[in-house]
Amino acid sequence: MRVGAGGLHEKREATVHEVYLSTTAARRFLPRDTSFSHPSVQSWKSRHCSALHSNLIYSILVNRFHPEFGKMAAMKTDNRSDSIEERFDKTGDVDTQEPRSESGLGASSEPAYVVDREAERALCRKFDFRLLPVLALMYLFNALDKGNLGNAKTDHMDTDLHFKSNQYNIILSVFYVPYVIFAPPFAMLGKKFGAARVLPILMFSFGSMTLLTVAAQNFAGMMTLRWFLGMSESAFFPLVIYYLTTFYRRGELARRLAIFYAASNIANAFSGLLAYGVFHIKNTHLYAWRYLFLIEGSCTVLFSIFAFLYLPKSATNAKFLDEKEKALAYHRIAVDSSSIVNEEFNLRESLKIFKQPVTYAFLAIEICLGVPLQSVSLFLPQIVARLGYSTVKTNLYTVAPNVTGAAMLLLLAFTSDFTRRRGPFIALGFTFTFIGMLIYATIDVLHQKHIAYFATFMMCWGTSAPSVLLSTWYNNNTPHEGRRVVLTSVGVPLANLMGLVSSNIFTPGSAPKYIPALATTAAFGATGAVLAGLLSLFMVLDNKRRDRKLGRKLDIREVPTELLKDGPSVPEFRWFL
Repeated sequence: MRVGAGGLHEKREATVHEVYLSTTAARRFLPRDTSFSHPSVQSWKSRHCSALHSNLIYSILVNRFHPEFGKMAAMKTDNRSDSIEERFDKTGDVDTQEPRSESGLGASSEPAYVVDREAERALCRKFDFRLLPVLALMYLFNALDKGNLGNAKTDHMDTDLHFKSNQYNIILSVFYVPYVIFAPPFAMLGKKFGAARVLPILMFSFGSMTLLTVAAQNFAGMMTLRWFLGMSESAFFPLVIYYLTTFYRRGELARRLAIFYAASNIANAFSGLLAYGVFHIKNTHLYAWRYLFLIEGSCTVLFSIFAFLYLPKSATNAKFLDEKEKALAYHRIAVDSSSIVNEEFNLRESLKIFKQPVTYAFLAIEICLGVPLQSVSLFLPQIVARLGYSTVKTNLYTVAPNVTGAAMLLLLAFTSDFTRRRGPFIALGFTFTFIGMLIYATIDVLHQKHIAYFATFMMCWGTSAPSVLLSTWYNNNTPHEGRRVVLTSVGVPLANLMGLVSSNIFTPGSAPKYIPALATTAAFGATGAVLAGLLSLFMVLDNKRRDRKLGRKLDIREVPTELLKDGPSVPEFRWFL
């Protein structure tokens, strides 16, 4: 049977688009051995296709499952729809008969690409065991090298280097200037040349800066080293997020990123343990705090060399995957992903992310996150010191809050992935921060040590989880790779830039109680919780509005990621809540 173009010709674009949206659901719906004359295909067609478009849609559906296309389904999804359009333009009609294989009539015995769920789970486990441990260790060293000043100060580093007045706070602050300036260009370099190569190079650089800190003799030397340390670490976290989005689907990302980010909490705990051991070193030519930088810097440099040789550029280049696994990895990212596969970087297109109003809501939440995050990261040893313990015990007592912070991070992230919700758990994390800071600021710490110490646990609970979930949230809602890299390379450094605020509210004049600093941090926590809640509500309402306009509830997993690259301007776009 052949159908003339006639009245259907002007519907060509809408029809092809409708089929393109639907075929992902069809591939999940159809069993592996289903023929095109099977009643299940007819049933699917009747549910998803209008009567007007029925014949044309069916013909396109058949062609999309043609063996020639099926063999390339994982690699050439967009080419299939293009060939249909070209054929229609040239002939003005479409053959709706079942496709013929080269060997004879009828459907081919070789089915179109269908995701094997067991194979997909095995692939994810392989990524988990091959990638996450290496990335987590890289981030552990990143966090160690960035946050070890707090431990060093408890061993009188500022006195040994003859700091005056607020010079220690200046040392902390200067780190964030290059951190913000260089994050976007370095992240773009990572997109252009591959995160798997740029990440280890950045790691080698910040490890070297940490190692050179052993030789610092004065304020000027420390200022210089902290500047280059901030430059080297600037794009590290944004690039790791981008790198993981090229391996995992949207609903899988938060818990993997949480496992990676938990290394930051473990690093803070490990730094406390390491400082506890190192500060027992006596009667040497070096101050004990210098050994802290020597050990951490050396390990960072050595591990960066291993990471450079080990990390795969992408799933399709991974030596630990066979050809079937590579095809599956590619196909997964084409659907229900934060990423468009192998998208070329275009700066002009990428900067369009700032035309979307929701971008500024995400950045406002990043600002609210940054102050509590940096306050805990930089000043937890000083906060705990208010309990009245010795230098050695103070560092030891920072371990437990950081460990439980990692546990809470994993709990909230896994729950977030399971429920496919981000906003409510971000708001919950901010609430922990608000309560913890408020308790510590309002009670008599020396007479209520147990309550005060518990408040430090809540501080760590409230800073770890929102950091991961917020980054995951806006990555989930930005399918365009370039825009995602730009947003992450601005958002993450913006949160870290709030270290300038933290460094200047925890002043020597307010020590040891730091009441103004704790109250300010609590206020940022409360504001962050409100903003996250309001943004979640907006997304829920906007998704319902879009469904009403479409006439049915759309499951975002039905829509190929490639069609969503323009974000909210696309009718089929749905917010990941």
